Amino acid sequence: MRLRVVSSKEEIPELNPNEQMIHLAFRPSNMDVMTLIQRCPRLRAVQTPPSYSRTMSKAARQFLEIQGVELLKGDVWGHRKDIDEYYEISESVIERLSKLMSEGRKVEEIVTLLKRETKLSDDLIKYILKTSVTI
Repeated sequence: MRLRVVSSKEEIPELNPNEQMIHLAFRPSNMDVMTLIQRCPRLRAVQTPPSYSRTMSKAARQFLEIQGVELLKGDVWGHRKDIDEYYEISESVIERLSKLMSEGRKVEEIVTLLKRETKLSDDLIKYILKTSVTI
């Protein structure tokens, strides 16, 4: 699973239209959100740092919701965009999530364990559980 890291609004017009998950490392305006949706019609999730998420406009949030795009809070710890524009979530993480679910663990317990092990955000772990692992 890959998250495309977007550092500035100038990168939006250059995005691959097939992107499904994006991390916005800047505070998006309403226009940035609309441009992003137009450029990437298959978009399913947008992650923003918690501080930016709190200050995002209600209109932008509603527009994402109407388009069926989930807004996730979180950071991409240790990622260097100059090396790779994608933040990779390894298959082993998804397998670990699946194993914990099959053991009958509760979602909150899984989130707590994996957050410590992987440094992924709560929202991203829950999103992976919902989309990649059968709950």
